[in-house]
Amino acid sequence: MSDPHTIDKAWMLATKAPMGPFAILDVVGLQTPYNLTLSRSETDEEQVKIARLIKEMIDKGHTGLAAGKGFYK
Repeated sequence: MSDPHTIDKAWMLATKAPMGPFAILDVVGLQTPYNLTLSRSETDEEQVKIARLIKEMIDKGHTGLAAGKGFYK
C-alpha cells in the first residue's frame, strides 16, 4: 500500500495533472466525498470500507485545507 504523496506523484506524472487525487481531496474537503461514498455504500462493500476510512479522518478533524489537516499537513 502506498502513501498519499507517492500516489499523487505517480498520478501527476502519468496524467500531467497539476494535483493528484489526495491533494484534490484536501482542497475540496472530505465531507462531500464522504457523503458521495455513503450514497454508493448501500450497494458496494468496497465503498463501505472507503467510507469508514474517510469517516475516521473526519472524526479526527483531518478534513482538508480548511481545517489545516488532511492528507497533507
